[in-house]
Amino acid sequence: MTGLYLIRHGRTDWNDSKRFQGHADPPLNDQGRQQGREIAQALQAVPFVAAYSSDLRRARQTAQALVNLTGLPLRFDQRLREIALGEWEGLTLTEIQARYPTLWEQWTHVPSTVRLPGGETLAQVEKRLTAALDDVAALHRGTVAVFTHGIPVAIVRCRVQGLPLDRYWDVVPENGAWEIVQWPPAAPGGPLCQDPLL
Repeated sequence: MTGLYLIRHGRTDWNDSKRFQGHADPPLNDQGRQQGREIAQALQAVPFVAAYSSDLRRARQTAQALVNLTGLPLRFDQRLREIALGEWEGLTLTEIQARYPTLWEQWTHVPSTVRLPGGETLAQVEKRLTAALDDVAALHRGTVAVFTHGIPVAIVRCRVQGLPLDRYWDVVPENGAWEIVQWPPAAPGGPLCQDPLL
């Protein structure tokens, strides 16, 4: 078993304006860079054996503060990206609600049934994310830092807590937050691993 710290990137201006990011690549803003430094300070004593990141800039920049402190090499994996939002990328919440009212209603209530226009389904994200985490667990024994995005962390939370993907809205982490899990999970709803700092 491998212990994973699944860390959501810090804030961007697009987060602040409720603009949907997906595979778009805005950088961290000042608050996001500060969150990266705070993550690094909080986690620098964790005995990480490896560090991975989504290749999107907001995740890479968040990870950089930790690897600067620890000296760990940082490996990138596109499978750790946020969900691809297709035509919704770059739009604000208000714009999406106005342009896609029926699809937005479906996305908020039964998101597992939605294929976003030009984007991905939650099941597709779960498949690529699981494959990436399986590969990490196959390569490493110990604790690994994984810098990723809100929906990927929520998908793992759903799996660990035994929740359907339609509940992902309930478990999306805040920017700069992390989830600690054993991978692969022992069973849906299985216990989270213990934080070695506690």
